[in-house]
Amino acid sequence: MQILIHTDKNIPASEGLNEHVRTSVEKAMAHFADHVTRVEVHLSDENGEKSGKPDQKCVMEARPRGMQPLAVTHLDSNLHQAIIGAAEKLHNLVANQRGKLESR
Repeated sequence: MQILIHTDKNIPASEGLNEHVRTSVEKAMAHFADHVTRVEVHLSDENGEKSGKPDQKCVMEARPRGMQPLAVTHLDSNLHQAIIGAAEKLHNLVANQRGKLESR
């Protein structure tokens, strides 16, 4: 399973951030690693320098074999929590879709 990470201009890419993303995705998708070819992760800070409501956004898109891409979004005030939240949502979505396919 390939993991691609993209950040916007407000989030500096770092090896620590990339490692956190990889670890979170691999943990969440471990059960489905053979069924998913790629996961794309898009990280952004919706408000830039401004403060206010949760504005750290993580969008994850999984590419399951033989299926349309599946995407989730999670907003949080902390980027690391946004990543973890999106990974959990992605796990649940892929599990739900796999369950539907297997029940047919």
